[in-house]
This record gives sequence, structure tokens and C-alpha cells, in this order.
Amino acid sequence: MSQEITRLLRNWSAGDDEALDPLFDLVYETLREIAVARLRGGAAHTLQPTSLVNEAVLRLMGRNVEWNDRAHFFAVAALKMRAVLVDHARAMASAKRGGDVELLTLSHAEHEGEAIEFDVLALHRSLERLAERDARAARAIEMAYFGGMDRDEIAAVIGVSVPTVDRDLRFAKAWLNRELA
Repeated sequence: MSQEITRLLRNWSAGDDEALDPLFDLVYETLREIAVARLRGGAAHTLQPTSLVNEAVLRLMGRNVEWNDRAHFFAVAALKMRAVLVDHARAMASAKRGGDVELLTLSHAEHEGEAIEFDVLALHRSLERLAERDARAARAIEMAYFGGMDRDEIAAVIGVSVPTVDRDLRFAKAWLNRELA
């Protein structure tokens, strides 16, 4: 299936609009599972997984990207999901004048088996600060958390070894836990 997704992505990039429907059929469920995982545990969420996926896909479609492969697509999708979540949290905070904040469960930063919930905007600001300190670690955690990518896929997209991705993820998790505690 990974090769089929890559083939359809390349065809779509080359201007074959008929590749979009079968591509969407293949990636939609994975994107929805990622969205469900990102929104799980955040009782304050008014954004539904389907809405998150649809908005992220609309943002993906508006770009003229030369897709390398499935991993590249999901890496960009991770960025778009993060942007949708941040935009939604900003709109909610603005509407409520700083009232109830949107919470996310950062499953990659678990402490003693219990998931920790974070304010979406605080997580976004912390990721920006992490990127200033270590851009590669920030990209790795973003792909793992927002994109649901495994360490092999992250290594392929970033162009480093799997042990390097493991080190980056450990560093990013520890750094975020400290920042958001």
C-alpha cells in the first residue's frame, strides 16, 4: 500500500487530478486515526477528528508539492494538523477571552504511565522554542506526535539514522516535559 500511495502522490504532483480520489481513499483512514489520537483525552475539544482531517487535507491540496513518498506526505500532513489545531485553539481562546483552553494529550511524553494534557497553544510555543534550540528534534517530535509517524519513517524524511531519531525523540520529550511542567 505504501508504494501505491507513493505512486498516486507522484501522479497527482505531475498534474493527474484523477489520482486524487484513490489517494484520498488510501490515506483518509490513517489521517483520521492520527486525528483521533491527537484529540483523545482532551475533553475541552470542540474540534472533531473528521474536521481536523478535512481542514488539514484542504491545506495540503492548496500546495504545489513534489511528493517524494508516503512518509513525506504524512510529514507535511503532520505540519498541517498542527497548524489546524493551533489556529482552532487561538480562535477558541480569542472567543472566550482566555477562558477554557483546549487541551491535548501528548502521548509521546507520558509520565509514569499516565498521559499528560497540555494546552495546545503552550505546546505550540514550546515546540517553537525547541526548534530554536534543536530544529531536528522539534521536527522529529512533530512528525511522531502530530503525524503519527514511526521512527523509521521519521529517519527517512529527515535523512538521519534511526538511533539518531531515537536520541532526538528522547531529548525532545524530556525538554517538552520540563518546559510544560
